[in-house]
Amino acid sequence: MKKTTLFAFALIFVLALAACGNKNNDSGSASSTSPAASSAAASETPSASPSESAAASSEAPAEVKKIVVGTGSQFPKVAFLDDSGKLTGFDVELVREIDKRLPEYEFELQVLEFKNILLSLETKKIDLAAHEFEKNPEREAKYLFNKEAYAHWKNKIIVAKTNNDPIESLDDLKGKKFFTSPTSAEAQILENYNKDHDNALKIVYSSGGANDIVSQITSGRVDATVGADFVLPILDPEGKLKTVGKELSEADILFLFRKNDPDQQKLADAVDKAIVEIKADGTLAKLSTEWLGFDATTSEK
Repeated sequence: MKKTTLFAFALIFVLALAACGNKNNDSGSASSTSPAASSAAASETPSASPSESAAASSEAPAEVKKIVVGTGSQFPKVAFLDDSGKLTGFDVELVREIDKRLPEYEFELQVLEFKNILLSLETKKIDLAAHEFEKNPEREAKYLFNKEAYAHWKNKIIVAKTNNDPIESLDDLKGKKFFTSPTSAEAQILENYNKDHDNALKIVYSSGGANDIVSQITSGRVDATVGADFVLPILDPEGKLKTVGKELSEADILFLFRKNDPDQQKLADAVDKAIVEIKADGTLAKLSTEWLGFDATTSEK
């Protein structure tokens, strides 16, 4: 009887060791398990409770999506290279602030010529356009704007400070040369006027930086330009130019995305959420005052 009992205990001990050995072997060879076997095993495993699933989800690292942001480098105080060669300015630092508040995205700034920014957006070389883009019907027809404006401006006629001609509107400057940047909102104003007035204005398109405006007008090579009221002190710190007449347009400044693209709409919505926060805590007004000299985030200076 004792022999039988001892034999039984020995047999149980051997089987237990065998079982432990098999568990260790399964763990070590998990990577070689077939997908079918893994799927079958998963289907037999009891499903986790909602609270357990939520906890697992929160612990899992979120996927971070890279977003290429197109901007320029020749717009003083807005998007430019400082003395050390660093890209900075109001729009640039705002993009960086938005990036901080959207952990699901990683923003990468890419410098482009202004005239190529929107084309790069269309061709998917960039995912977001940031360069003080004014909302107008022509752009709305082609691009998606976010909803929360981060600045506001009024476009006016700009001439040399020494110009004493009575000027109230574009009608007073028929036959005159206007200097502007291709694809800009100001160029659109002049082009629209010409469509309705038999090309009464002579439009000269810029091929260089924003600083060309001052030299072009003061030298007499052109007579005027159209620009945002708050931009003039930035482009002309020495006060060689002035605004005249009534405002030609008034518009919000927003970011641009591609239309009819669910991912772009999702990104635009996320950017709006961040801008609302940045406005609410005073960061947007602070950035505007720091870079532009006043709060350009409201409709009045």
